[in-house]
Amino acid sequence: VFECSFKKPGELFLETTQTKLQESSLREFRLLQDADLSVLSQTMAQCCKNIKETVQMLASRHKDIHGSVSKVGKAIDRNFDAEISAVVAETVWDTPERQKYLSESIVEHLYRQGMLSVAEDLCQESGVVIDMSMKQPFLELNRILEALRMQDLRPALEWAVTNRQRLLDLNSSLEFKLHRLYFISLLSGGISNQMEALQYARHFQPFASQHQRDIQILMGSLVYLRHGIENSPYRSLLETNQWAEICNIFTRDACALLGLSVESPLSVSFASGCMALPVLMNIKQVIEQRQCSGVWTHKDELPIEIDLGKKCWYHSVFACPILRQQTSESNPPMKLICGHVISRDALNKLTNAGKLKCPYCPMEQNPSHAKQIYF
Repeated sequence: VFECSFKKPGELFLETTQTKLQESSLREFRLLQDADLSVLSQTMAQCCKNIKETVQMLASRHKDIHGSVSKVGKAIDRNFDAEISAVVAETVWDTPERQKYLSESIVEHLYRQGMLSVAEDLCQESGVVIDMSMKQPFLELNRILEALRMQDLRPALEWAVTNRQRLLDLNSSLEFKLHRLYFISLLSGGISNQMEALQYARHFQPFASQHQRDIQILMGSLVYLRHGIENSPYRSLLETNQWAEICNIFTRDACALLGLSVESPLSVSFASGCMALPVLMNIKQVIEQRQCSGVWTHKDELPIEIDLGKKCWYHSVFACPILRQQTSESNPPMKLICGHVISRDALNKLTNAGKLKCPYCPMEQNPSHAKQIYF
C-alpha cells in the first residue's frame, strides 16, 4: 500500500526556506562561537602573560627589598652599641632618695603634658606623695592651654587680667596679644560684629603707649569689614598660626610666673643624654683601643666637654685653660693676683718652692694669695 501525501507548492517552498534558514543560522552560530572562543583564548593568554610579568616584577622588587631589610639588623649592630654601662655610673639610682627624685621628675613631666590620670596612677604605684600646691598650677595651666587649642580665649584672658601686674613686671605682652586675637576673631565674623568689635577696642587703652602701631592696624581693618577682611590688605590678621603662637607665649609666661622652666626638666635631660651619649661611646672606644682605662676613673664627671648648644645653657661654667678640665666643687676656679683664672689643681701643679709664676704673664706671686671664685 502506498501512502502518498501531496502538498501545495507554497507550503513546500515555505518548509524548504525554513530549513535552509535554520541550517544557515546554525552555521553562523557555530562560526560566531568559534570566533568568540578564539578571542577569549587570546584574552586569557594575554592575561596570563601579564600576570606572569607582574609576578616576576614583584619577585624582583621583593628580592631587592629583602636584601635591604636583611642588612638593617647588621647596620643597627654596627652603628649602635647596646652596652652603655661603661659610661653610666652604677650607683646613680642606688638610694631610695634618688629613686624618689626620679619618680617626682616623671610625675611632674606627666602633669606638664596634661596626663593627669597617668600621673596619679604612678603616684599610687610608686608611693610618691605630691602636694596639692605643686599639682594645682599644672592643672590650671593645662586647663587654659586646652581651651586655647579649642580657640577659646576666655580662660586665658581671665588668668592674664588676674596676673596683670606680675606680667607687666616681666615685660610680657601676653594680655595685649590675647585681646588682639579676640578682636581679630570678632573681625572674622563680618559686618554683624562691627559694633561689638568697636566696643571691645576699649580694652586696648592700657596698651596704647607700648603697642600703638599694632592698635592702629587693628582699627584700620574696620574700614574693610563690609567687604571682608580676607579680601583686604589686612588679610594677614586672619593667619591661623597665631593660635599656636599664643599657646607658646602663654606657656612661657605662665611658667615664668610659677618659677618653672618652659620645658620639662625630664625632657631636657633626656634630649641632652641623646646628644651626649654618641660622643661618650666614641670616647669609650678610643680609651679601650689605646688601653688607657685609668683615664676615666670618675664616672660622675665627663672626660671631655660636650657642647649641647645654647638651648641647654642654664648657668655659668668655667674650664681650666691649663688642664682643659671643667671646674667643680672639689676643684674650683682660683683668681690670681694678676687677674688670670685657673683651677685649683693647676695652681697646685704650677707651684714650685712656694712660688707661683702665672702661665699667662711673668708675674710671680704667692699661691696663698689666690682667691676662689664663685659663679
